[in-house]
Amino acid sequence: MSELILKFNEIGIADVSKVGGKNASLGEMYNNLSAEGISVPNGFATTSQAFWYFVDANNIRNKLKDLLLTLDRINFTNLKLIGKLARALFIKATIPPDIAEAILNEYRILCGKEYFEVAVRSSATAEDLPQASFAGQHESYLNINGEQALLQAVQKCYASLYTDRAIKYREDNGFDHEKVALSIGVQKMVRSDKACSGVGFTLEPESGFRDIIHISGVWGLGENIVQGTVTPDEFYVFKPSLRAGKKAIVQKKLGDKSLMMIYTSDIKTGYTTVNIDTSQAQKKQFVLTDDEVTKLSKWTLIIEEHYKKPMDIEWAKDGNSGELFLIQARPETVHSRQNPLLLNEYKLLEKGTEIVKGDAIGEKIVNGIVKILHSPDDGYKLQKGDIVVTELTSPDWDPILKTAAAIITNKGGRTSHASIVARELGVPAIVGTNTGTRDLKDGQLVTVSCAEGKTGVVYDGLLKWKETALDFSNISMPENTKAMMIVGDPAKAFKLSFYPNDGVGLMRIEFIINNYVQIHPMALVKFNELKDIVVKQKIEEITNYAVNKEQYFIERLAQGVATIAAAFYPKEVIVRMSDFKTNEYANLLGGKDFEPIEENPMIGFRGASRYYNPLYTQGFRLECEAMKLVRDEMGLTNVKLMIPFCRTVEEGKKVIDTMAQNGLKRGVNGLEIYVMAEIPSNVIQAEEFAQVFDGFSIGSNDLTQLTLGIDRDSAILANLFSEQNKSAKTMIAMVIEKAKLVHAKIGLCGQAPSDFPEFAQFLIEKGIDSISFNPDALLKGIENMKNAEQKLRVAV
Repeated sequence: MSELILKFNEIGIADVSKVGGKNASLGEMYNNLSAEGISVPNGFATTSQAFWYFVDANNIRNKLKDLLLTLDRINFTNLKLIGKLARALFIKATIPPDIAEAILNEYRILCGKEYFEVAVRSSATAEDLPQASFAGQHESYLNINGEQALLQAVQKCYASLYTDRAIKYREDNGFDHEKVALSIGVQKMVRSDKACSGVGFTLEPESGFRDIIHISGVWGLGENIVQGTVTPDEFYVFKPSLRAGKKAIVQKKLGDKSLMMIYTSDIKTGYTTVNIDTSQAQKKQFVLTDDEVTKLSKWTLIIEEHYKKPMDIEWAKDGNSGELFLIQARPETVHSRQNPLLLNEYKLLEKGTEIVKGDAIGEKIVNGIVKILHSPDDGYKLQKGDIVVTELTSPDWDPILKTAAAIITNKGGRTSHASIVARELGVPAIVGTNTGTRDLKDGQLVTVSCAEGKTGVVYDGLLKWKETALDFSNISMPENTKAMMIVGDPAKAFKLSFYPNDGVGLMRIEFIINNYVQIHPMALVKFNELKDIVVKQKIEEITNYAVNKEQYFIERLAQGVATIAAAFYPKEVIVRMSDFKTNEYANLLGGKDFEPIEENPMIGFRGASRYYNPLYTQGFRLECEAMKLVRDEMGLTNVKLMIPFCRTVEEGKKVIDTMAQNGLKRGVNGLEIYVMAEIPSNVIQAEEFAQVFDGFSIGSNDLTQLTLGIDRDSAILANLFSEQNKSAKTMIAMVIEKAKLVHAKIGLCGQAPSDFPEFAQFLIEKGIDSISFNPDALLKGIENMKNAEQKLRVAV
């Protein structure tokens, strides 16, 4: 009996050849990580020896061999028939009495006095290939209750070794069918159908960034998240903050969670699963509390450190006890095999008509022909290079998707089956479009772009685009001058962190307020005073009817900033406080009620002048509270703050005092506050400004504009606008020299140092401390900086 069955407390990761990767990992965690607080439901596993005993007792081995000899291994035209016949051999077989008795005996011990539900999971293994992963290829059966039901589930698990997708998987990976066995794990059932469940990765699943834990979840059974039936909640947790005991959730995204999969009774099977509509309250509520997210994150961190590799986990919450459990852990198989310093960058060269949008998976762009497929049975319509468009996918789609150039689904999130398969195949996918099968037409020529952040777009027609291979492994940095980046979009931060850089020299929060908050802060502060009913209704919808509207702004802004700060941690990230002009602020929801109309907003009520003015001081308070949350509670002290458009020294002092009153006191917890040098007064009185602030960042566009008296947005005067102008360069040289005299840090952010090598040389000759570039100009900028430093060394 001991050769046929092994209890979880008898197995570990070294037993993959006996019980497969899934069961070996469960046993490993149950035995070695329970002391760390990780909860794994107890159970037992049938062995590979039991499987071969079952096969030989029913004379199946040779029949399977003969059957697979007839498989069309070129086009797999008869795959469906071969799979059906192979599975029938197992279903018609009989479990040998000693195997059945061994299983039922352990089941009785596991249950105790009365039977309860168990999960019956498949775990494939190959004696000669213990490293093989068979994730998602075989069936599992949940909520099994009673001896007869258990034996039936075991037999169906054995048969699932020959699902169509499993056969194709082994063929694609060169695995000998005759050497692959199946172990079956029988585990106490976690009643997540009454609560919630989900998955997690110990790295960011799109970029492979290692310092993030990504957790997603749905109400009810996890099948909805695997199939992509609903859009899940997502949580991004920063490992260094987690280790330090700080608030580590740097980003939260509320999914629609429109359906909840539960169990219901069935006359024939005893149970079945159904999807029911979730309530409005459930849709607006995260499936996990912050404490639960933190607990799961700590568990996944322990698991990653134990296995010494990135991991992919499944979790479930029991609706009866309220307890959290881990029900699976396996190695992450996509990014852990890739070199993050080797990237391909994709860029659209033209814009077209947008048809549908959704979550972007991967970062590629492809052209192709749309093929609307309603089920795997439609796979014959697909030609290599076509774009699959469907409602959602499941593992049964795997053999088909291997020929697709891209995948578009109506439903699903970043951890759905379509997303996982797309990453493994290295093809772009856009999931959760809602209307892809309706708005796209069969045979239509389209361009699929996942290169524009986290939102993927399908464009009409075959647009032009380019691919650039980037190799960062051999790029050296300038020796004496920091090469920094300009970053505004949190969705791109993790990918950009792999670029060669010395940190972020400019992060404008306007992008986050525009795209992540969308609402004028004063409209949240004075929500009850708003007169426009339509505006109030829109704000209610965006804020998810939160009672504390101010907290919505604080948390959304903090999460956007924290995502970028985490991506570049521990390098410095200089965050510029808001610098909307009045006309720009008025475009935010509710903004028209709080913004004056100005003839020339470019030199009007903007930047520092707003922060202490009664018209905006409460809005600035929310900005400060967000930055305090990022630095003090999340522990991202690499964030430094910068004040834009500060006209006078006295104004600078007012702003510093206002920030201190809002909990951001210069010097406390290492806080540094910089000022933009973008007004001639900043240059003329640089020594005095240096007494108020910790450093400068030259805003060359505004400084050139105000030096030459040219509206930088004027098309008529565009030919006169140049940072290379002698007057503009004189102002830049002057502020650098003054900053150096008083030992204040000074940098510059702008395009000119990458476009013009002589401008980079000019800055470095003057002793600039750092230069910040947009990502697409970074490599050229670094090259120009290194050449300038070399020339300076030669000259000396």
